[in-house]
Amino acid sequence: MKGFVTFGEIMLRLTPAIKGGKLSMAPEFSVGYAGAESNVAVSLACLGNQVDFVTKVPDNPIGNAALMSLKQFGVSTENVLVGGKRMGTYFIELGSSIRPSKVIYDREHSAISQVKSGEFDWKSILKDKKWLHLSGITPALSPQCAKETIWAAKTAKEMGIKVSFDLNFRRSLWQNGKAAREVFNSIMASSDTVFANLGALADVYDLEFSGNNVVERTKEAMKVANGLFNVNHLVFTIREHDSASQNKLMGMLWSNAEITTSKPYSVQIEDRFGTGDAFAAAYLHAIDKGWNTDTSIEFATAAFALKHTLKGDLHTSTEEEIRSIMNGNLSGHVIR
Repeated sequence: MKGFVTFGEIMLRLTPAIKGGKLSMAPEFSVGYAGAESNVAVSLACLGNQVDFVTKVPDNPIGNAALMSLKQFGVSTENVLVGGKRMGTYFIELGSSIRPSKVIYDREHSAISQVKSGEFDWKSILKDKKWLHLSGITPALSPQCAKETIWAAKTAKEMGIKVSFDLNFRRSLWQNGKAAREVFNSIMASSDTVFANLGALADVYDLEFSGNNVVERTKEAMKVANGLFNVNHLVFTIREHDSASQNKLMGMLWSNAEITTSKPYSVQIEDRFGTGDAFAAAYLHAIDKGWNTDTSIEFATAAFALKHTLKGDLHTSTEEEIRSIMNGNLSGHVIR
């Protein structure tokens, strides 16, 4: 068994072409194609892994362009369905200093949200694969998307395939946290590894944690989450906001009741979207390679930090580039 499968929606991303520009004043937009699970697929492919991305896109030039954007990085699209009326779209206004970033979704009635029962043959898609990666965004798109995500996870578990789940929660896509909780619990019942953070646990599970700082609160959250989810491997990002332009970052791993914390990074932000996906992909790459827990969380956190320096959602850094950051090469000196 080898290779990864990720399942979700890939969208058209539109960002004001002028750096720091507002959506309401943008005369031009930069175009990209991305989504939580497709971002993970691209990162994994750039790290040298075999990856299949599963979705549904419309049969038009926009859908074709989205698939081409994946193929250029070596992501397989052989299990992508073609049909439906439209591509989901999201608009990003990148923040700066004291002005926060903003996201506007336009994804109602997108092709993947209209998927029908039985369209995806999960046993065939997952045959001979080692990992299935899912997120909490896709099940928010429609009742059938929720069913498909749960069914994919259950099928993978029955086939002996490892399942990773990113507990992504988007307030604008769910009626409330309780609705998300019921679906997330069903997915995590089949999951081996769960990615999360303090904000997701607060939003979905209405939890608050004690501690003098964010590291102490995250340790407490991991203990609580382990009891709630009954998952042996929990991987959390830690983010402290100095401003929209400057963040402090860490990663934390709970593995078989032991907590491992990465070293911290302070980053100037070029684009923070897709950073959690870069973290997840790097961690999955590391544990699939059999690296130890210290190396795995340090590698994932270095990728998490490095992605903040790149425009767009996609993290295309190589293993060598991430290891360089992990090994302390943070000066930004020109490489000749």
